[in-house]
Amino acid sequence: MLVKWIRCTVVDRRGFERGQRKWAGLLGEPGFRGQGGGWSRGRQDVAHIFAFWESRAFYDSFMARSHDRLASAQTGTFKNAQVRLFDYRFDVKTGFEPRFTDADLLRVALCRIHEERAEHFVLMQEKVWNPAMAGSPGMVRGLFGEAPGNEFLVLSMWRSAAEHGKYRTERVERLALRAQTEADVAALTGDVVDMESGWTV
Repeated sequence: MLVKWIRCTVVDRRGFERGQRKWAGLLGEPGFRGQGGGWSRGRQDVAHIFAFWESRAFYDSFMARSHDRLASAQTGTFKNAQVRLFDYRFDVKTGFEPRFTDADLLRVALCRIHEERAEHFVLMQEKVWNPAMAGSPGMVRGLFGEAPGNEFLVLSMWRSAAEHGKYRTERVERLALRAQTEADVAALTGDVVDMESGWTV
């Protein structure tokens, strides 16, 4: 599965939201698995969208054919769009599927890892972080993805901000020590996203 992450700064909120609903046109596309997103909790004008495709070939075909027609509804409503593609590696928790209806909050982390530490980082994700997240009552599902250049995506879906907050305060520091995260990570950026149900396809 291919995961596409779009982060952009919105300059016309109403126009952007109207255009976002037009992406319902993705539903007939071969290989399309789902899309959802929302607004950054930290920066009011930043939107995040996550789209899922069965494979790179299906995605490339869509980009060549239908993308520009669907995207035209949002022309001029945003700037600074950053688009990243990741190959799905494994689930966080079990049975990941690109459904957004039962989550209110998304947590996204982008980790750039020192080349010689990439293998260790992936192993710690499986052995330390995943079980801890999967054991958190409010965590619905998640995935771990990889892009060229030792970049990794950790995407997790949560029932509520309160549940995610509990996990953060209780566990994160202790887990980071155990997983030697500091030694692995060259750069870490992330965000917490309030889901917009109208953006879900």
